[in-house]
Amino acid sequence: MADRYLRLTGTAPGRFLTRRLGLPQPTPLRRWSAEHPALDGAVLRLTAGDIAEPRAEPLAAVVLDATAIAEPVGLGAVHASLHPLVRSLAACGRVVVLGARIDPADPHQAAAQQALEGFVRSLGKEIGRGRTVQLVRLAPGADAEAALGFLLSPKSAYVSGQVIEVGPAPEGGPGGPGKRRVALVTGAARGIGEQVAATLARDGAHVICLDVPQAADALTAVADRLGGSALPLDITAPDAGERIAAAVQGDGGERVGGLDGPGGLDVLVHNAGITRDRKLANMPADRWDPVLDVNLGSVLRTTDHLLKSGALTDRARIVATASISGIAGNAGQTNYAASKAGIIGFVRALAAVPEVRERGITVNAVAPGFIETRMTAAVPLFIREAGRRMNSLGQGGLPIDVAETVAWLAAAGSGGITGQVVRVCGQSLLGA
Repeated sequence: MADRYLRLTGTAPGRFLTRRLGLPQPTPLRRWSAEHPALDGAVLRLTAGDIAEPRAEPLAAVVLDATAIAEPVGLGAVHASLHPLVRSLAACGRVVVLGARIDPADPHQAAAQQALEGFVRSLGKEIGRGRTVQLVRLAPGADAEAALGFLLSPKSAYVSGQVIEVGPAPEGGPGGPGKRRVALVTGAARGIGEQVAATLARDGAHVICLDVPQAADALTAVADRLGGSALPLDITAPDAGERIAAAVQGDGGERVGGLDGPGGLDVLVHNAGITRDRKLANMPADRWDPVLDVNLGSVLRTTDHLLKSGALTDRARIVATASISGIAGNAGQTNYAASKAGIIGFVRALAAVPEVRERGITVNAVAPGFIETRMTAAVPLFIREAGRRMNSLGQGGLPIDVAETVAWLAAAGSGGITGQVVRVCGQSLLGA
């Protein structure tokens, strides 16, 4: 659904009117396209304490290395470096602060590095003009380049105020050298799932699109358009994991889509989800149970089976869809929020399982905020407008914003990122 207010503020009369009334003036976000794949302008890299020379041209981004700060007094160097540059940052520009992993045995270092989180989140809320601010915490031996490749690109347009930890990455990536990756996306017939499938296909994967049998026609149309495969299947079926494994491994028949080479799933995206909103006092079990089963139970069952059966390849990527409702809660969504909070717990715990780590499999989640979909278009006007404006970017996100984040976490170069929950919410004012 079109954001008419955003269009209004893009006109001269609209800017005048909203300025006079003291209303927000969101900046249209610069998103990725094949014609404009990068931000315009220079990327300035500094170490905390460095003072940059004044520049005539706006900066596309600033990357500040604050990993060496181990005492609170050192935070003055962060101020000294960034204070002169904030006004030089272009619209839709980026600030990325590199921090160190917090050392619980060193209270001074922990205080200084935790302070960076408060700094980044606050700067993200005040910097305006479509600009974003992130903190990337690096473990010893970690390489920040894969994270920076996403965060310094138009692909991260609706991601702001995030703290992302990066550890050392195992060699190689999902699929292995020379092999076309195979990805499975659940809930792929429409909406965010369709966009995730399209983005993974754009990046070179053969995408297996899964959705309920009732959506088979739409699902097949999506798969055909992407050169992928359709797998009509109820993800809550007791044998769903077995049927997915058979489809990707070719057990007992031909692999789905006639794929060549050794069977296996390189990317698993859990996107299928439903809502059955109602306040708890008015919520019968038949509105509670399906939401928990589709959004959470099916994720656990299918992932467990795909791991145990060997259907997931070494260095595979698992990305599940949480929600800001699972972080902040939402009235009328005790079932939905519980299911999405459960996803967060599952991702963090599974990422730490020794067998999963030894195989180089990463497990992460995306947590969308207000995303412009057919579902949010049906929300009452004033609630919809509040959802759009109550974030640092002053607008709703698009399905492509979620899809780009999923594609980044699913990429071969993202092996050092696991156990993370990345909010795609424009730094919503709700939640942590």
